[in-house]
Amino acid sequence: MTALRAIRGMNDILPPDAGWWREIESRITRVLANYGYQEIRLPIVESTQVFSRSIGDTTDIVQKEMYTFTDRNGDSLTLRPEGTASCVRAVLENGLLQTPQRLFYMGPMFRHERPQKGRYRQFHQVGVEAFGMDGPDIDAEMILMTSQLWKALGLNQLRLEINTLGTPAVRAQYRDRLVEYFSDHLDQLDPDSLSRLTRNPMRILDSKNPALKALITNAPRLVDSLDDESTAHFLSVRAVLDAAQISYRVNPHLVRGLDYYSKTVFEWITDELGAQGTVCAGGRYDGLVEQMGGRPTPAVGFAMGIERLIELIPGRPEVRTDADLYVIGATVSEKPTALAAAETLRTAYPDLRTLCHCGAEGLKSQMKRADRSGALVAIIIGADEYAAGEVTLKPLRGQGEQCRVTREKMASALGPLVERTQEISPLTGVLAQSIRSIPGGN
Repeated sequence: MTALRAIRGMNDILPPDAGWWREIESRITRVLANYGYQEIRLPIVESTQVFSRSIGDTTDIVQKEMYTFTDRNGDSLTLRPEGTASCVRAVLENGLLQTPQRLFYMGPMFRHERPQKGRYRQFHQVGVEAFGMDGPDIDAEMILMTSQLWKALGLNQLRLEINTLGTPAVRAQYRDRLVEYFSDHLDQLDPDSLSRLTRNPMRILDSKNPALKALITNAPRLVDSLDDESTAHFLSVRAVLDAAQISYRVNPHLVRGLDYYSKTVFEWITDELGAQGTVCAGGRYDGLVEQMGGRPTPAVGFAMGIERLIELIPGRPEVRTDADLYVIGATVSEKPTALAAAETLRTAYPDLRTLCHCGAEGLKSQMKRADRSGALVAIIIGADEYAAGEVTLKPLRGQGEQCRVTREKMASALGPLVERTQEISPLTGVLAQSIRSIPGGN
């Protein structure tokens, strides 16, 4: 029988990597919460119209990359390829736009692309959206917040590029100028650019084909078509970044691949991931809420890929998969008492890892597993301990001495043993503090 395998481009996240993912997500969440953002949890599956109406029927995402299927009711459903459209649908459906909103979400997205490093068919994003604020200050704060995220993650190799796409009216006029310009050079365009010429000509400016570099350099610049409002907005964003000493480059060819962006756009880029160099990208999308059936509402946001962030984080620490306390019942007869003792310890020390050995192995094998687990102390219940209503506390690290105590005094008696092993494990300080906090603790 052929072994079953994961779908290409959809990867398992195994321990201890899953623990590292939790740590990354926790650091990100703390920064976002410090800025007043609240979490919203969105469905993985949406009506296909959520994306076709928002992203645009002419984009590669809608035309080529979405996982779309018909359910048993005959409805067209899609695995979400990005989060902004889902978030807009949610705030509209649930009436959240009566007041300004700062929201974030995280989870898997799905696009049918050719898998490569940093680009997968199931990938994970953190998305951040702000609704109801139309000034340049929220645009700038978004960028400042991403800079704080890099500090929290220990990243210092990212560079910031910014641009403005102007208002939708300005963008429409500029689109016509681009079509006219590139139509005069059809013989120089590659197949992708020819396809984009009629669907989304601004995407040609973002081409990575070196053969198009000179042609793109000489293309009309959007900055030359900006209205006064867009220019003032962009200058205000830059003024905040300058005041905060955030380094950036104005890239006139920076565009976003989705149709709903306007005014400020930005990307954080690295050279360490090959072709997939964009780690975080976003911008303003004032017309999207109205486009999806709501009243006109200013909005701005960004998304960042967790897989790409993890690839960049230096000196990834080893995430612990071991135990602090390891409870052993020497034989089958002592197992119920061992399990009950483990529950007592978990109640007393909820921040610690307490493992109770399960299985029919003998005491010698159990002690080997306890040692390999990295636990500081083994709590052993053999026939003698069971008969006497006691447990044996055996230090597995440091110089503590083995002792027997009653089960009632088990939790508090762990204190001296842990104090003597504080230099062994970075978590023993947490353990000692937990012990001191319980009645009878040392």
